[in-house]
Amino acid sequence: MSIRVLLADDEDLVRSGLSMILEADPGISMVAEAGNGVEAVHLARLHRPDVVLMDIRMPVMDGLAATVEINQLPAPPKVVVLTTFDLDEYVHAALEAGAMGFLLKNTPPRDLARAVRTVHDGDAMLAPSVTRRLISNFSARGTSRANDARRRASVLTEREGEVLRLVGEGMSNAEIGARLHMSESTVKTHMSRLLAKLECTNRVQAAILAHDAGLLAA
Repeated sequence: MSIRVLLADDEDLVRSGLSMILEADPGISMVAEAGNGVEAVHLARLHRPDVVLMDIRMPVMDGLAATVEINQLPAPPKVVVLTTFDLDEYVHAALEAGAMGFLLKNTPPRDLARAVRTVHDGDAMLAPSVTRRLISNFSARGTSRANDARRRASVLTEREGEVLRLVGEGMSNAEIGARLHMSESTVKTHMSRLLAKLECTNRVQAAILAHDAGLLAA
């Protein structure tokens, strides 16, 4: 079964180009297109897509506000934020809004389709150009934040702690499974439990917490 995608962008030409790229992938089908955040929320509720590609700067309602509303739907779709703005405040705001991915609009076509499949499978997807800086900017700068991260991580089982450490190193579920000699479905179970315990919306937030808690090798 193909991955159902909703695309939200206020520029007709951008929507057309992105739709053509995604429709060329046999495992992806476009179910709807929106020109602003209000339309995106309405169409997400109507069509129940698996993944939403969401522009940030749109009229009526921006993509961040739309992402918040979409994540309040029952069994919400995964949201990947698309933007031309490689700025940290947008990255952080998108993650806080519950986005599972953040990609620049100049992302190569193959990487765009791969991002859709990645978030559909439950992994987070960040543009390579922002990943390292994101971790750096939002990792612990003070004792209070580091202590809070260690306190939150202390409730994890030993195995969940191992999974969290590997998430912090940027590994996918499949890579974690191979490293820890467990099935990918078992990794997903551990991920679901540790995210709930850590009160993290997605694995990128969990990765930042792993850095804050000092779980990664220097």
